[in-house]
Amino acid sequence: MDGQTAVVTGASRGIGRAIATELADAGAHVVVCARDGDDIAAVVDEIAERGGSATPVRADVRDEFDVERLMEQAAQVGHGGTVDAVVANAAVYHGTAGTTPLTEESYTVFDDHLRTNARGVFATVREALPHLAEEARVVVASGIVARRRVGGFGSYAVSKAAAEAVARGFAADTDHVVGVVDPGQVETDLSGGRGHDPADVAPQFRWALTDAPADLLNGEIIDRGDWRSHTA
Repeated sequence: MDGQTAVVTGASRGIGRAIATELADAGAHVVVCARDGDDIAAVVDEIAERGGSATPVRADVRDEFDVERLMEQAAQVGHGGTVDAVVANAAVYHGTAGTTPLTEESYTVFDDHLRTNARGVFATVREALPHLAEEARVVVASGIVARRRVGGFGSYAVSKAAAEAVARGFAADTDHVVGVVDPGQVETDLSGGRGHDPADVAPQFRWALTDAPADLLNGEIIDRGDWRSHTA
């Protein structure tokens, strides 16, 4: 990814932080985005210590004007004034994973899940479009709860299903490659600390952004099995 510019939202911790570090290690200049400025500054420092380059941009994906500014800044630091890769990873989960059935969900929680996890993806992709390089790729982070009947994940699961639909819609309505990456259960705050180490799944995202066949990703879902079978 030498000479490329990548944007990663939700990059202050967990999967997002691991992806940002992975892409920087691969040679990309990474625009690190999250709501907490101190946290993303720490990620940029870590990347610099590893010999990579990154720019912190504080932004809230729930605010389209924040996202517009994020993408404008990303294009300014990019070679040729464009963005080559976008990872729409920012997400929230109100409650403890697996213990928030839809039957008990509040309207406030439902609204914020949809606003952050689905509308935030919409804003991220839409505001990136004017700045994407011709061969740019966009991936949306998701999980099995978006597609399978799994109890206890409430409106979080609903929001992830909506995020996947957003990815499919942009894949259908633009010439850019836009798809979903499902890394399986990952050890983060959202999963209750169970699953794969984020550093172990970050290469799956890099592969999707670089070497995965375009028709495998565009409008589709690349899961852990797809990644392993194509890179074994």
